[in-house]
Amino acid sequence: MNYKEYGTTGKMISRLGFGCMRLPRIDEENMQSDLDEEKSIELLRRAYELGVNYFDTAPFYCNSQSEEIVGKALNPFRENVYISTKNPIEDGSVETFRKYLNQSLKRLDTDYIDFYHLWGINLKMYQEKIDKKDGALYEAIKAKEEGLIRHLSFSFHDAPENLFKIIDTDNFESMLVQYNLLDKKNETAIKYANEKGIGVAIMGPIAGGRLGTPSEVIQNLLPKKLYSSNEIALKFVLANPYVTCALSGMENIKMLEENVRITNESNYLNNEELDIVNKSMKEMQKLSDLYCTGCKYCIPCPKDINIPRVFELMNYYKLYDIKDYSKEEYKKLNGENNRGHNASVCIECGKCIEKCPQKIQIIHQLKESHKALSL
Repeated sequence: MNYKEYGTTGKMISRLGFGCMRLPRIDEENMQSDLDEEKSIELLRRAYELGVNYFDTAPFYCNSQSEEIVGKALNPFRENVYISTKNPIEDGSVETFRKYLNQSLKRLDTDYIDFYHLWGINLKMYQEKIDKKDGALYEAIKAKEEGLIRHLSFSFHDAPENLFKIIDTDNFESMLVQYNLLDKKNETAIKYANEKGIGVAIMGPIAGGRLGTPSEVIQNLLPKKLYSSNEIALKFVLANPYVTCALSGMENIKMLEENVRITNESNYLNNEELDIVNKSMKEMQKLSDLYCTGCKYCIPCPKDINIPRVFELMNYYKLYDIKDYSKEEYKKLNGENNRGHNASVCIECGKCIEKCPQKIQIIHQLKESHKALSL
């Protein structure tokens, strides 16, 4: 495994991090299914065996079961790994901050958290709820002084220009941001953060799985290399000299071992290859017409529409020409077996749009998806 110093923290972390948002479930077809504890622990421990030492979780991941599973899996190697989790802030109060911190410590069965993120923040939230007297930032610094937090971090969903402003507060040692072949808007801010000594971890390097799907479109970016679309996507992120770690939500051993193989290579993409990829992607802006990362913040929907799955199928249909499969899977979204409904039952309430960090016009895209997939 290749390692890199995480900003100025002095910690050497694996270039591949384990995003613990999509651990194996007992019923893989049921989004609400409990985690398969045995398979999840086996997967996480295999990652450790292969050299992964950075594991990222959060209180609500996997129906609020992720932290506990991560704790059980990594407890035997606690001093050899770095655990990252998050605080949802909510009302920004000291009491709420401490409630979630204590809950995470208990679930993870640990005395400290290596990298504790203020979760999904934007500039307005930072100014109004975090950086205030007796607010979340105050309590985070206090918890760090108590030894409960080793490094204070943040994850970010806002405009790039606001990311610079958060960086310039000098209150954080690392950050977790979106960056991939389809979404390079944070590229300049990533460089800036690195120059200021802030460690940079990337979420969504495979664009919510879209770039992990076999695609001639992506593979043909570098026709002289026998790279899969997943390999090109991951190498693109790791080739950025200002990125420390790419988080991947790996659901099985095969996926894990493939990503480890890619990460272990001595070279990712050279300057010539990066130039080719960047120029080609500019010519294929249609790929980002419906940019859903599968974060699931838009659900639950009042009508139980499985929005992430609808958009996933629409991308298969539109981008990769996998039409028959997409239509058949769309039919299965009929409210049975906890799969949720398709877009036909949308009442246009707009609650999903309010929660979408990517600011997708979900109602419009649901209509377009239903029109294509129900033919």
